[in-house]
Amino acid sequence: MSETSPSEISPSPQPTDKPVLTLGVVVPPSLDAESRQEIGEALPRLLSESHPGIGWRLEVETEALDGAAPSELLETARDRLLDEDWDLAVVLSDLALRSGRKPVLTQISPVHKVGLVALPALRAVGRRESITTAVARLVGPLAGWDEDDEPADRARRAREMADDLPDRAEENPVSFTGRVVAGNARVLLGLILANRPWRLAVSLSRALTAAAAAGVVTLATSDLWMLATAYGPWRLVLLTFLAVGAVTLTLMIGADLWERPRRRIEREQVALFNLATTATVVIGVVTFFGALFVLSFLAAVLLVDSGVFAAVVGQPVGLAEYAQLSLLTAALATVGGALGAGLENDDVVRAAAFTRNDV
Repeated sequence: MSETSPSEISPSPQPTDKPVLTLGVVVPPSLDAESRQEIGEALPRLLSESHPGIGWRLEVETEALDGAAPSELLETARDRLLDEDWDLAVVLSDLALRSGRKPVLTQISPVHKVGLVALPALRAVGRRESITTAVARLVGPLAGWDEDDEPADRARRAREMADDLPDRAEENPVSFTGRVVAGNARVLLGLILANRPWRLAVSLSRALTAAAAAGVVTLATSDLWMLATAYGPWRLVLLTFLAVGAVTLTLMIGADLWERPRRRIEREQVALFNLATTATVVIGVVTFFGALFVLSFLAAVLLVDSGVFAAVVGQPVGLAEYAQLSLLTAALATVGGALGAGLENDDVVRAAAFTRNDV
């Protein structure tokens, strides 16, 4: 069972004209007093220098977090962030963590707004980075800030993060979600971009690639040629939306990516998380579908003879007909990908959707 010490809050007052973000840092009991003091004194100053125009409130908690894997530690840190009503959180681990076969130095989940620093990797030979610097460099990616963003842009996003929406009794979920999007548009966009959603298909390539290979094989089926030309473009577009939706729902439900608020105060943060997660998965699946369509089109042009194609469908064929055939092939393969993605390990899916290593 973990032990928690009282919060150590930076005593320096913050200017009232600046948006003030609360950063929670969870440190292990084994961390020496000198490092704790360095975090408490140097980190607020370093953050103020790196992100002018933003005030910082630092809370340092001492706790031995449960979990031996980076994903488990990040999920525990996410729970602590919601419980303490922090804006961002970073956890320091005294465990030697690995992601697959590679050692983990830092890992972040922008959509959760939590990050991780593995102290053994930080102290390894050849590393000349202090704990304070390692924590500070995670803050920008966690907040969804790009290196090229102007201070004023960061301040506007920080104000959206710091300002809570007023609670309205008996408000329906649709109206509340609309207010969350309108009041946090910059934050939401930053979270989605920081999450790099286009990498999702690559991270889940095992199941999806198998489905893609099976889809390309179906190009040799003459029945598919007739269906593609008979369906027409609108029906094929509808089938595409259904295929993307099937994969998205499979990933969201199968890996339990949808978060539920435990208290009313958590509603806004949880709504942002769910919106960013859904957008991440949809963009990742659309990216996969686009790549699969291009591969199917190239394979169709190379493998399907135009004369035989025209004879089977009973009409002249051109690039439009090859595009229809490729669209149907990609849609069917994407549906197969939904079934394959459902067989993926939940931790693999969550890691692919949420986390980045060594930022």
